[in-house]
Order: sequence, then structure tokens, then C-alpha cells
Amino acid sequence: MIEKKLPSNIAIFPLSNAIFFPRTILPLNIFEDRYIQLVNECMKQERMFGMVQPKNKKSQVYEVGCLGKIISFNETPDKRFIINLEGITRFRIKKELESKKLYREFSVNYSEFLNDLKFVEDKIIKFDKDDLLKKIIVFLDKINFNINHRQLAEFNLDELISNICMISPFSTEEKQKLIEALKVEDKAKLLDEIITSSLFELQENKTMQ
Repeated sequence: MIEKKLPSNIAIFPLSNAIFFPRTILPLNIFEDRYIQLVNECMKQERMFGMVQPKNKKSQVYEVGCLGKIISFNETPDKRFIINLEGITRFRIKKELESKKLYREFSVNYSEFLNDLKFVEDKIIKFDKDDLLKKIIVFLDKINFNINHRQLAEFNLDELISNICMISPFSTEEKQKLIEALKVEDKAKLLDEIITSSLFELQENKTMQ
């Protein structure tokens, strides 16, 4: 998708710990009336809306999220929607728009994240992917998260980081730092730090038991 086709005003779905990234797939079970309305209206247009993490109970949201496009849609007998959302690019919120709709709409800007629209090859990224992958496998084993190690190895570095961030039990703040990191190298270093710290805490807890 080219920059000119990105919508400047988008519907937003705030959901804790449901962060996702460009070129990843996020499955969603839609059952609240406001988000049923959101999906219904998106399906009539370009099928795009944004995901952000809420900050607290006062309706505040983080400024950086990811624009997604609905790539599969199913309605259940009890009127829920089961959709898959494909990540396109990150955005930064400019302001919330006044609306009478059940869901919220925001004006957003994509200028910081235009590299999301390009595929970045591992060979031009200065980071040891193999070392990070080893730490990821140890971490996932420690938390008893079963995943195909061979499948992980097939991801490029950017895809690897994004998918691990989405499935791991990191804090809201840690996930937000990862999605706000501009360069793949920065995201990789941050993930390495988070996993190293998590492994240390897991070892400390085991030692204390």
C-alpha cells in the first residue's frame, strides 16, 4: 500500500495487550456493540481500522498504534464477528475526532513510520539474529509456551520480533516501547533487553522457591 492511500482519519479499537505490527495477523473476536458497529462500517469502506493500547481507565490511549486491514470476516450464529486483521503500518495519533458513533475516531499521522511499508532484509540489519533467537527459545520454554522452533527460525528479524512481542506475556509498557521503536535494530536491542531481564527474574524466582 502506498502512502497516499493511507486514511488520515481512522476508527480506533483500544485493547489491552493486543498490540500488533505491520505484516502480522491479529485474530479478533468482536462482540461489543460499538465494535460490531466499527467492523460493519469498515467492511463497507476500505476495511481498515487502528489498534492501540489503552493507558488507564480514564479513556486515555497511547499515541502510537498500528493500522490494520480486515482480511477475513465471519459472522457467528450469536451475531459475533470473527476477523483477522493484517498489520499495514504504525501511526501516531494527532487528535480525537468528535463523533456520534459508538466507537472512537482519531486523526493520525504515518510520517515517522513510512519504513513499515518496505520489506527490510536481515543482511542489512546490524544485529545478531541467531543469538536473539536462542534467547527467545529459552524464554518461551521457561514459560511453557509451546511453539515450533523451526517456524521461528524462518522469520526474518523484524517478523520474529513482532510475533514474539505479540504472543509473549510482556507488560503493556514493554509492548508499547517495542511498537514505538523506529528502527529494526532498536526494536531488536529492546527485545533482547526485555527477554534477558525476564530470564533473570524467572531464575531469581526459582532460586527463592
